[in-house]
Amino acid sequence: MLEQKMLQFALYGAGWVLWLLVSLSVLVVAVALERALYVILNSAPRAAFEEAMGAFLGGGSREDLERRLTGMRGLEPRVLLAALSAAKKAPAAAEDALVGTLTFEKLRLERGLIIVGTVASNAPFIGLFGTVLGIIKAFNDLSLSTEESAGAVMAGISEALVATAVGLVVAIPAVVIYNYFSRRIRESTGRMESIGSLVLSRLRSDEAA
Repeated sequence: MLEQKMLQFALYGAGWVLWLLVSLSVLVVAVALERALYVILNSAPRAAFEEAMGAFLGGGSREDLERRLTGMRGLEPRVLLAALSAAKKAPAAAEDALVGTLTFEKLRLERGLIIVGTVASNAPFIGLFGTVLGIIKAFNDLSLSTEESAGAVMAGISEALVATAVGLVVAIPAVVIYNYFSRRIRESTGRMESIGSLVLSRLRSDEAA
């Protein structure tokens, strides 16, 4: 009974698997575009940010840095403003505020990447699954076919192999997209950790003085 049910399922062939792969590729592109837009809109203006940091680390006041960062878009200004705001209430809380805000911002940067990573790692297997289904259907048709239609069955086998190729076509760009954004996130968080350490060091020195 179960074997018959599984055979009936297999006889649907690879067509629905191909549509699934196409849908996943569209989803990956949508996530990639949304993440690219998010990164662009959350990138601090480099010149203004570097000028503000240079002035502060060169001896400028904490109030001046906070004034320069207020209203500035980007991950770095948000993280530093959280640390500066906490330092005004309790200097020792600045580090906790910086780490907590940075963790939150990292989670926002990584949003949706699990979809891309999942498609990247599983699309080849989905394509292979479609190929197996297509071959099962082709051999079943062959067992029911006359000799004249054997050529059509072989054509069905070649069409089934397309599912594996499509799976790779979907997976390879997804891997590239995932690796690109993962590297961007590591670079952004690493840079922010370095900048945060410099700011905390300056705040501690001011407190000690």
